[in-house]
Amino acid sequence: MSHTQKHQAKLIARIRRMKGQLEAVETALLAQAPCAQILNQLASIRGAMSGLTAELIEDHIREHLVDPDREPDPERAGNAQDLIDVVRSYLK
Repeated sequence: MSHTQKHQAKLIARIRRMKGQLEAVETALLAQAPCAQILNQLASIRGAMSGLTAELIEDHIREHLVDPDREPDPERAGNAQDLIDVVRSYLK
């Protein structure tokens, strides 16, 4: 079973929250809300998308490459964890 299938309900919930945020931006634009408010909403959406992307990449690394929590070789485990940490830092 794919890691996306294992966590499907959680991933779909995140997507639905982002859809709600996008709809709020549309509503704000139609209501001619202040641009600062719209920019803040967009920043929230970008953060949510980055968080989802980081989670999927981390799960991919753990499922298809090396799971640092189960890898018996300490060097490989450390390298995998370093990669996960870099991805998370990059997508913040």
